[in-house]
Amino acid sequence: MSAAEAIRLAHERELDLVEVSPVANPPVCKIVNYGQLRYEANKKERKQRVKQKKTEVKGIRLSTTIGEHDVSVRVNQAKKFLAEGNKVQIELLLRGRQKAHPDIGKDVILKFMNHLLDVATIESNVSLQGGKVSAILMPKK
Repeated sequence: MSAAEAIRLAHERELDLVEVSPVANPPVCKIVNYGQLRYEANKKERKQRVKQKKTEVKGIRLSTTIGEHDVSVRVNQAKKFLAEGNKVQIELLLRGRQKAHPDIGKDVILKFMNHLLDVATIESNVSLQGGKVSAILMPKK
């Protein structure tokens, strides 16, 4: 039908004429309550937003003098985080004289990362920033 006739019909029914597909030839329109249409579209969008999984970056902090048992506890913690789909940031703070030997901190982090290579991939390699050695792991897909 013509555009004028569609507009007249929409006014008679006290509804709105909404263009569904402007690209089609001829354009496709619907006679609907526009407020109701917007409400349902917003409701659908909110449901989609709730269902989205946001990846978080979980932190694991180590030290240069960490014991074997403590390492295994942190490894299990990191595996749990990775299983949930989160990224894991491994941090090691260097204090005092430890800052003169950052290679010790890198070795501790590399040993820790070797425990996780079966469930994770390296996103950012070991880096030294001031007195902090860190690396980021992400779950394998």
